[in-house]
Amino acid sequence: MITMNKKIIGFLMVATLLLGCNKVLDVTPYVSFSDATAFSSPQRVLLALNGVYDGAQSGFYVGNVIRGYPFGAANVEQGDMRGEDMLNQAQFYQVTYEANYNSTTPNNGFMWQTLYALINRANLTIEGIRGAATSGIIDAATAAQYEGECRFLRAMAHHELVLHFARPYADGNGSKLGVMYRDFGINGDATAARAKEQQRETVAQNYDKILADLDFAEANLPARISAADGTPSNYRATKAAAIALKMRVKLHKGDWAGVITEGNKIVPATAPFVSPVGGWKLNATPDAAFTNFLTDESIFSIKNDANDNGGNNGALAYMLGTPTLGGRGLVRISPISYNFQSWRCDDKRRTLLLTQDGRSYYTTKYRDITNRTDPAPQIRYAEVLLTLAEAEARNAAAVSARAVELLNAVRNRSLADPATQGFTVASFLDKKALTRAILDERRIEFLAEGKRWGDIHRLALDPDFNTGGIPSKMTFANATFATYNCATNPALTRSIPAIPYTDFRFIWPIPLEETQQNANIAQNPGY
Repeated sequence: MITMNKKIIGFLMVATLLLGCNKVLDVTPYVSFSDATAFSSPQRVLLALNGVYDGAQSGFYVGNVIRGYPFGAANVEQGDMRGEDMLNQAQFYQVTYEANYNSTTPNNGFMWQTLYALINRANLTIEGIRGAATSGIIDAATAAQYEGECRFLRAMAHHELVLHFARPYADGNGSKLGVMYRDFGINGDATAARAKEQQRETVAQNYDKILADLDFAEANLPARISAADGTPSNYRATKAAAIALKMRVKLHKGDWAGVITEGNKIVPATAPFVSPVGGWKLNATPDAAFTNFLTDESIFSIKNDANDNGGNNGALAYMLGTPTLGGRGLVRISPISYNFQSWRCDDKRRTLLLTQDGRSYYTTKYRDITNRTDPAPQIRYAEVLLTLAEAEARNAAAVSARAVELLNAVRNRSLADPATQGFTVASFLDKKALTRAILDERRIEFLAEGKRWGDIHRLALDPDFNTGGIPSKMTFANATFATYNCATNPALTRSIPAIPYTDFRFIWPIPLEETQQNANIAQNPGY
């Protein structure tokens, strides 16, 4: 947050330097120490780094409760509730689902606050890591790796802020207002005053700094993280994770050639597609990444465990899970996505990753309703392949054979008969038809993973595939069980109207407390 008083300054310092034994990346019991000794040993440096990951997993919410903000669950739930492919069941997500948010509503407000709190943790930890390296407490290579992990998380947080609080890059080639890019830690009056002088930069400036952070991360992160501290590579930033996030950012810029350059680093020229950096690859079946969290498809996820998760009002399995197994079922599959005509009725994902109770369909990507240990998936190798496929399709003069092969790699594992149902170059009239198929596959493959809003945002002004703004949606009352039918595709009633891109509600407002106390922060028009 940019609003700083002594209480908040103290909170941000303590949050970075004090970690409880219940935190998911802790490797030692609870230890309390001052900022003067926070980086005084290699073990404490690592503990501080783990605190940055903890800030990504479980930031604060109203009443200091945990709801998985920003990346432990909330970015998945909010990202899907901003779109039309998942269905809101009750009032819990109604403000987001129906775009009734304002500058005081908590879901958007705490996304802003917890993202900036994460960024501050990363910045303070970077400063501590550099000091520890200068003092000889850790070696230069370890320091560079740890800083790379912090800068990866800092970049991911800033990009999430841009997606929700700023217009897309396509609007004016990045000339619209972005967010404040915070690259220094706030731990006292002087740094708080410096923060209050910051103004919102342009989206283009934000993207330049995001990519600079990711360039540093790529250069200094290993292909895999050593398991010496007990943390698998899937839960720590790696070289491939930094490259994959760069691919996503460049996709949002419309930099197709840039996506291809990055993608070629972690995707070989021909199938089978196994990353030469870290050995990341697709699983044989579409559900494997959700039955075993540590497969080679899951490049980066945010870890949850039984003692530290989004809780009753945030944990993914609990919020999205079917009530017949003890879930709340507040976020369900919408008939809009279930009946999506690009999604074959015999697609294996309909049986492997969905369930129903006679009233609605639910995702089974998150299954541990009791202990809520499901991680929040952020980057899978499937995203890498489909992102590269889209860039190849758009960048080519005609239908790209490589784009078709990449699309098939993801899609074919879910087909009943890939030999006859898979695509060929001849399946597409032109490159626009191929791009459409890739965009459709993204909606199917990443259903219930929070990726829908990112695509709505970046495609809002696309000349060929624009969403026109926020699509119309179904209410829970609209979505009777009879409306779920992929074969007959019944007419659907969408009682929640579309919101055009020009409407101010397309992006979230800056929280009121920020604009009241910091005159340099411009509010988004309309709020």
